[in-house]
Amino acid sequence: MAGDDMRILNVLSCLIDYPHEDVLLHKDEIDQIIKEAGLVPAIESKLLNFVEKQAARELLECQSEYDGLFERGRSLALWLFEHVHGESRDRGQAMVELVNMYREAGLELDKHELPDYIPLFLEFLSTQGEENTKNWLQEMEHILGLLLCRLEKRGSDYSVLFEAVLSIADSSVDLNEIRQQISSEKRDDTKKAIDKEWEEEEVTFGAASLENNGLDKSCDTAKNRPSESQRRDQLVPVNWVGFDASPSSKTGSPSSPPLEKQRG
Repeated sequence: MAGDDMRILNVLSCLIDYPHEDVLLHKDEIDQIIKEAGLVPAIESKLLNFVEKQAARELLECQSEYDGLFERGRSLALWLFEHVHGESRDRGQAMVELVNMYREAGLELDKHELPDYIPLFLEFLSTQGEENTKNWLQEMEHILGLLLCRLEKRGSDYSVLFEAVLSIADSSVDLNEIRQQISSEKRDDTKKAIDKEWEEEEVTFGAASLENNGLDKSCDTAKNRPSESQRRDQLVPVNWVGFDASPSSKTGSPSSPPLEKQRG
């Protein structure tokens, strides 16, 4: 990134989120932020091309493509802990830990927001300064790499968004190793795979689950982003619960017991 310009994370958060009119309405501004972000030229070029293509399409077409990628099956889920804990109860506790870290940095979530949603996480990191951002992204680089490689395998242009995030993180994750890991992975977005998934017992996670794990209901309607004093210059300790070095390529399968990492 160019200096402390963190706006690129806001852009990536917007582009990874569900398609909306902002890309079309603010395309020139988005293009300018991408050009000023100091990205590797090849990634910058692919990002600009992605924005150009999205802006040229009908919104409903973009939304339909997005639904087909991210809303069918778990392998491309945009919730971080989905790739670590699946639907096990450990996921609820991991989200509580993440919410507590947000609160330490001055961020309160709406009751409908799950803290491990990647666009939300990137929005938060855009306020935390370059050093914090790299530290936190490196903690989740294997999950981002897994999403990147699965999107590549499906021939999706969305892969460049995760390529850009890993570049910002100065990630050293071995993408070739992940590509090999998922080379024989079966797709989980087929009708047969989805039907099989629905046959299994469903465990839901949401606001009620978070409250049951000890969260104060006072944050239900609050949506207070970090104040200036809580932004970029405050070194926020990283204390991930549940990220291991190699998330399972079998989506939805709980990993080994949660690891706790502290980076001061």
